[in-house]
Amino acid sequence: MPEFKWRWAEMPQYWMSFVDGLLVTAQLSAIIIAGAIAGGVVIGAMRYSRRRIFNWPATAFIELFRNTPILVQVVWFFYAFPVLIGGQLEPFLAAVFGIGLNITAYSAEIFRGGIQSIERGQWEAGRALGMSYLRVMRRVVLPVAVRRMIPAFANRMIEAVKATSLASTIAVADLMWQGEQLANAIYRPFEVYTSVAIIYFLAIYPLVLFTYGLERWLRIEDEVQL
Repeated sequence: MPEFKWRWAEMPQYWMSFVDGLLVTAQLSAIIIAGAIAGGVVIGAMRYSRRRIFNWPATAFIELFRNTPILVQVVWFFYAFPVLIGGQLEPFLAAVFGIGLNITAYSAEIFRGGIQSIERGQWEAGRALGMSYLRVMRRVVLPVAVRRMIPAFANRMIEAVKATSLASTIAVADLMWQGEQLANAIYRPFEVYTSVAIIYFLAIYPLVLFTYGLERWLRIEDEVQL
């Protein structure tokens, strides 16, 4: 059996492919995260509502997207959804829908859980002062609930960045897709995929450190207030 020869020295010459893929990954991640935060707030508030007209659709949305795999959702939006709308979606847009709606469903549950964690007495105190439901939510509940939700939201956003690698399955030219194309072209899968993994780590680990710092800051702030 011939001895395997490492060719790490060849990897730097393909740096532009990795950069192009990383930029697409960053763009996809930014759109998904922004949409998931905005959609999570709206759907989470609907899920928390006691009115069935709001609660039932939000619950159905959350359960549907939380209980099916992200990969299935991405593939469905690319291959199946066009049958319903009579036109093909761009791979990038299909990935935004497939991954974004899944992350939105989890974000909505984080938002709902944050609101439910607020003691009932704070709601009652606000209503006793003559505040409307929306004013109690805005001035009393959300300032406290958001602080409790931030760490969970931050962790979910990290998961969103990692989930973007699934977009390569429908030919979105992200970092993972660029790695696949390069590995097939130069027949060096070990070096290429290891490089891709290292780049993902270097891109994501600062977000993890930021999350740790944010959690420490919130903990210190809570201790000071006590």
